Amino acid sequence: MGSFSIWHWLIVLLVVVLIFGTKKLRDVGSDLGAAVRGFKEGMKGEEESHKQQDGKTIEGEVKDTTHTH
Repeated sequence: MGSFSIWHWLIVLLVVVLIFGTKKLRDVGSDLGAAVRGFKEGMKGEEESHKQQDGKTIEGEVKDTTHTH
């Protein structure tokens, strides 16, 4: 019941390829890669927006959204 050998993993890979097919696996891989790239770009954009705001005064108007009757 220890770790699996390389032959076990090759058999698992073969079964997965037979079930899903190479085209679907390729599509899943490219979708996953695009999601990771989008996440990285989003994180980079957040870091850059924080860097741009540091040291600058942001002016605006504060509106009270609570209604007291």
